[in-house]
Amino acid sequence: MADYRELNRANWDDRVTAHVESPDYAVARFCAEPGFISDVVGFDLPLLGDVAGLRGAHLQCHIGTDTVSLARLGASMTGLDFSAPAVAAATELAAATAADATFVQSDVYSAADVLDPGSFDLVYASIGSLCWLPDVARWARVVAALLRPGGRLFTRDGHPMLATLQYGRDDDLLVVTGPYFETAAPQESEWRGTYVSTDREVRHGLTHQWNHGLGDIVTAVLGAGLTLTGLAEHDSVPWNALPGRMMNVGGGEWRLAEGTSRVPCSYTLQAVK
Repeated sequence: MADYRELNRANWDDRVTAHVESPDYAVARFCAEPGFISDVVGFDLPLLGDVAGLRGAHLQCHIGTDTVSLARLGASMTGLDFSAPAVAAATELAAATAADATFVQSDVYSAADVLDPGSFDLVYASIGSLCWLPDVARWARVVAALLRPGGRLFTRDGHPMLATLQYGRDDDLLVVTGPYFETAAPQESEWRGTYVSTDREVRHGLTHQWNHGLGDIVTAVLGAGLTLTGLAEHDSVPWNALPGRMMNVGGGEWRLAEGTSRVPCSYTLQAVK
C-alpha cells in the first residue's frame, strides 16, 4: 500500500494555488484589511476567548489564514503543515500582513521534534484536520508534548457522525454508509476537485482518510494526560458537506436545510495540560 502521507501530501500540494486564488480563503482581504480574520476563527472566538499574549502552535495549518487570524488577535503563532507549497504560501501571507506568525514544514506526528516541546500556551487545530490522520491517540500525545503545564488544546472539526452519511441522495433520508469508529484501513477516495470555487483540477486526486468517533477522540485526549474542559456540538459546518441538502447560513457556515436537529455537523473540543 502506498504511504498515506505521500498520497495526501500530493493532493494538498495540488490544492494550494487554487486555495490562494479563491475568494473562499480571502487572501486578498487579509492583505487589504488589517483587522480581517477568517470565518473559521470568527466562529471559534466565543469559545476560544482572548488569545492575546499567548504562544500558539497551529497544527495542519494549510496556507495559514487561520494562523494569521490568531496572530491578529494577539497570539504569537507557529503554523505547521506537511505541504511545502502550503508553508510557502503561508509564509508569504504572514510577510504581506506583518503578522506575528512563522511556519514550519513537517508531518504533524513529528511536530514535537521540530517545534519547542512543553512551551506552547495554545495548540490549535482548525476544521478538517483529524480525518487525514490514521491514529488519533498518537496525535493527542503530540499535542500534550507541545503544551506547557496549564496550556490548552482547542480544536473544532467536522463531526464524525456527519462523516458517516451518504450524500447526493434525492430523498429526505440521512443514510449512514461510512464507518463511525476509527478503523485500521483508510477510506480511499479519488476526487480531482476541491472545496473552493475554482476551475483548477487537482492532478493527484487519490487520498486516504479516517473517521474518529467522539469516544475515540475524547479517550485519546484523556489518555495523553490532558483534562477535558469542554465539548460542544454544533448544527453547522464551514463547508457544503451534503450537497443539495444544506444551505449557506452566513459566516462561511452550512446547515441542513431541513431538520437541523437530526445530526450534529461539527464539534469543538477543549482540554488543558
